[in-house]
Amino acid sequence: MRNSMQSGVDILSRQLNSPLEKIQDSLLEEKEIELYIKRDDMIHPEISGNKWRKMKYNVIEARQSGFDKILTFGGAYSNHIYAAAASGKAFGLQTIGVIRGEETLPLNPTLNFAKSAGMELKHVSRSEYRNKHTDEFVSKLREEFGDFYLVPEGGSNAFALPGVKELVDEIDVDFDIICAACGTGGTVAGICAGLKTGQKAWGFPALKGGSFIYNEVDRLLKEAKLPSSGNLELFTEFHFGGYAKYKVELIEFINAFKVKHGIPLDPVYTGKMMFGLYENIKKDMLPKGSVVVAVHTGGLQGIDGFNERYGALIE
Repeated sequence: MRNSMQSGVDILSRQLNSPLEKIQDSLLEEKEIELYIKRDDMIHPEISGNKWRKMKYNVIEARQSGFDKILTFGGAYSNHIYAAAASGKAFGLQTIGVIRGEETLPLNPTLNFAKSAGMELKHVSRSEYRNKHTDEFVSKLREEFGDFYLVPEGGSNAFALPGVKELVDEIDVDFDIICAACGTGGTVAGICAGLKTGQKAWGFPALKGGSFIYNEVDRLLKEAKLPSSGNLELFTEFHFGGYAKYKVELIEFINAFKVKHGIPLDPVYTGKMMFGLYENIKKDMLPKGSVVVAVHTGGLQGIDGFNERYGALIE
């Protein structure tokens, strides 16, 4: 545990500079677009992508505030639950995951990993889970588990944004647009905080009705006391039926992208974002000569659970 904790602390003390890969594609050549992928999926084998970025300063705050225990929330297939459990293991913190829905055995790959990483799982009914933001609900959790550092579902809070902003600071090409998938809004909020004059952020919500993310971004930026250019545009039509839902064309796109470019995409977030970006490029929504960065926010651990649930769709 000491070696694991020390390596984790070392990583916390520096920026990561995940690789930036240029994509070669006939469509991009035709439309005269330069596309790069920020490979945040390669940050860490277990705490990857935006989950690492969001957890970084939450872990620092928890440790500096004297907490040895983190409690957070998520669904049974949650990337955030997976990453929070891995963070606890890496940094020597106890973790508690409050899971939406009754326990189903055997545990799926996500929850099985979380438990193996030392996370204590508490399953609550979906109706109870809707009260997770209330003081009464949190007070009952403190009575049960003692004092803890609370991280919201998805990891999106004021401490998440500086970590996400760092990924923008790492990019060494002069880009016009940066793209990211959206769940709770924390990732695009942190990205907006890092934009320079003239740069824009495109967000691709993975849920139906994703326009609520505009308000979440504003709220999070105010909470974090970070400035924003306000240059965010959401494309809410690429949810493919809703969170963790899919259509055949999405699966075909993800599998073909991996074969062509050697880069795996997850079907819940990044796959939808890349599909939407390519559709926008086909529709000439970008001026010729534009430079685009797409953020690979990780989530690849979720492929096993997705394939278990729907069949072996992702190759």
